[in-house]
Amino acid sequence: MKAAGLFFLRHASVVLLAAVFVVFGTLAPNFLSWENARNIVVQSAPTGIVAVGMTFVLLAAGVDLSVGAIMFVAAAVAGKMALAGQPLPLVLATMGAIGISLGALNAVFIARLRIAAFIATLALLFVGRGFALWVTQTRAMNLPESFLQLGAWRVAGIPLPLLALGVVVAAAHVVLERTPFGRHVYALGHHPENARKAGLRTRRILAAVYMISGCCASLGAILLLAQLGAVSPKFGENYEFKAIAAAVLGGTSLFGGRGGVFPGTLLGTILIQSIESGLVFLNADPYLYSVVVAAVIFLAVLIDSARHRLLARLNRRRIRLEA
Repeated sequence: MKAAGLFFLRHASVVLLAAVFVVFGTLAPNFLSWENARNIVVQSAPTGIVAVGMTFVLLAAGVDLSVGAIMFVAAAVAGKMALAGQPLPLVLATMGAIGISLGALNAVFIARLRIAAFIATLALLFVGRGFALWVTQTRAMNLPESFLQLGAWRVAGIPLPLLALGVVVAAAHVVLERTPFGRHVYALGHHPENARKAGLRTRRILAAVYMISGCCASLGAILLLAQLGAVSPKFGENYEFKAIAAAVLGGTSLFGGRGGVFPGTLLGTILIQSIESGLVFLNADPYLYSVVVAAVIFLAVLIDSARHRLLARLNRRRIRLEA
């Protein structure tokens, strides 16, 4: 029994993903089609990229509740620029600059002014969404056809959202696993005080992960705009929670210092998108979607808490044996 529990906690995303496919595949056989599998991966690209940025923050023992608001601000400004006739490359560059700038603003409050990450990013969530609602005047904006064409663009037959997700995940994996910066992020999240004593520039590392999160949020907004072709007053809403759930379901700890983007966060993202796709196949009440997402977040936190306690217990046993 203990061995089964340990296996589940270490491979929760794989077990849950298999269960989702079995359940929805039984209730709606078309769910198991190759076309639906491809659509799930493509549609998960915006969430996946945002979750990659969130993974960096969580690994450093932080949290970023502002990513959905950053997405909305970037999309709102982009929508106004696009409708004013600005060229698409300039619009996309502006979205990227907004994401990095707002990530840097989080970094100033958290790394420099030492404000708790939860408070600083929550404040930016409300300020960002309020500013974006003011920009859009709470009205939906239908964007030029060029945005939808961007979403339909293919490179060697690979849809752009899927290609972007692959590039971001691969780059993040290499950074975390193969570079000194990645090792420093893990060290900071595992034990901040020891990291400072070891001479790591913890403020710079913390600032960098929030800027990465902001950048990923703006990239996610670009892909979401390319898929929807419009900016609504609810654009980016709840993406911060979906990103956290995807990262945690993939094995990244809310306590910092443990996890990764591949295959962890990627699998967690696909799991969440598979659940949403399955609900669509079953014609479930749309009002249930938020309930299901909330249940997934609760499950992610529950799994991470159990995993943290188990690993702490195993470490204590190992120390006793060595002693």
